[in-house]
Amino acid sequence: MTTGRISAGIMPIVSEGSVADAKIGVRLASRLPARTDDSDLRELTSLAVQGDRSAIESLLGELRPMVVRYCRARLGRVSGQYHIADDVAQEVCIAVLSALPRYRDMGRPFASFVFGIASHKVADALRSSVRSAVPTQDLPDGPDERPGPEETVVRYIEVEHARRLLARLPENQRELLLLRVVSGLSAEETGNVLGMSPGAVRVAQHRALARLRQMAELESA
Repeated sequence: MTTGRISAGIMPIVSEGSVADAKIGVRLASRLPARTDDSDLRELTSLAVQGDRSAIESLLGELRPMVVRYCRARLGRVSGQYHIADDVAQEVCIAVLSALPRYRDMGRPFASFVFGIASHKVADALRSSVRSAVPTQDLPDGPDERPGPEETVVRYIEVEHARRLLARLPENQRELLLLRVVSGLSAEETGNVLGMSPGAVRVAQHRALARLRQMAELESA
C-alpha cells in the first residue's frame, strides 16, 4: 500500500466516531481562530451572552470556519456531499445562537461548548443518513457515478488496512495524521493544536507517513 493510499484509507475512519476522533474534537475545541486571541474571544463571548448583537455576529464569524471544517471532516468526506456538512454546520451555529442566553462560563474554552453541540448535530446527521439510505425505484437523473462493487471492496480493504496500521503508531503520530489528513488542517493550524511549529508538523508528518509505509511494506513482504 502506497503512502497516498494509506492517507486515502485513513480519511473515512473519522465517520465511525473512534476514540481518536473524539480527541480531535477536544483538541479543536481548545484551538482559537488565528486572528482572535484568548482574551478577545472571552470578551466577545461575554458580550454575546449579554445580548450584544455586534458581539454575537463577530463571535459566530470567528467560530463558524472551525465548525464548518469539523462538520466537513466528519460528514463531507464520508458522504461526498459537502452541502450536507455545510447545512449541519449552519444548524450548529443556530443552536449556539439559541443557547447563548443559557451559557455559563465554567472555566473551559467557549469553543468546547460549541464543539459539544457540533458533535451531537453530526451524530444526528449520521443516524439520519443511515435511516434515509433506502433503495427506491426512481430512475437516476444522470449517470451513476458511485463506485461499483469492485471499487467498494478495494476501498474497504484499504480503509481496514490503514486503520490497523494507524492503530500501531504512537499516539502523537496518530493524532497528527488525523488532524492533517482527516480534519484537513494546515501545518500551521495543526501546530496551533499540538503546540508545534509548522516546520515541526511537516517533519513529524513525513516521519509518520514513512513509518506507515514501512509497516505496510513489511506486511506485504
